[in-house]
Amino acid sequence: MTGTQSMLEFARQMEIETFIFGSSSSVYGNNEKVPFSEEDAVHHPISPYAASKRSGELIAHTYHHLYDMTVHCLRFFTVYGPRQRPDLAIHKFARQLLTGQPITMYGDGTTSRDYTYVADIVDGIVASLHRAHALETPEYEIINLGGSETTQLKALIDGIGQALGIEPKIERLPMQPGDVKRTYADITKARELLGYQPDTPIGDGLQKFADWVQDYYADRPVEV
Repeated sequence: MTGTQSMLEFARQMEIETFIFGSSSSVYGNNEKVPFSEEDAVHHPISPYAASKRSGELIAHTYHHLYDMTVHCLRFFTVYGPRQRPDLAIHKFARQLLTGQPITMYGDGTTSRDYTYVADIVDGIVASLHRAHALETPEYEIINLGGSETTQLKALIDGIGQALGIEPKIERLPMQPGDVKRTYADITKARELLGYQPDTPIGDGLQKFADWVQDYYADRPVEV
């Protein structure tokens, strides 16, 4: 939150007219209604991360209102792909597989996520910038960027194993209190405003990630 406000203040001082904020599907919490729409209430975040992202959206709106800044808050839905951060699930699972360790699965594997391949997210960000630069008057918009399909955790683990050619062994652990049960993006608004159309199925995306991760660790130690 403090970092986001600092960047907004810097943008104001430099008279930057467009600000793109990377928000998150986490702001929806355990919303019972699916798919998640930008019009849904987001008053009950269940993790500090989610609360910080919602706070960022609100302070961004304040800067839009006070300083006529165009702001797009893009709610990313579980981004994955080559060069993914090593602490995130798909990269962590891959390292566990590559080192012969069991995959740590929280819960019974039926939680689900709207996994979005990184190239599709980049397309959405670029389209957001193009829209912002073409505007005649400033706007504030919250826009979902997701794959608009869901994958259960146990199916994701199987998919990573297939992509790497390794049979997963599972170590089941209790659900973590900050984890949501599912995410699922309604991308109607993104289609209408940005012409957004994600086109990377989860199987294809996992294979691209697996190809990268095997090459990445080919000449360096794999640490878990």
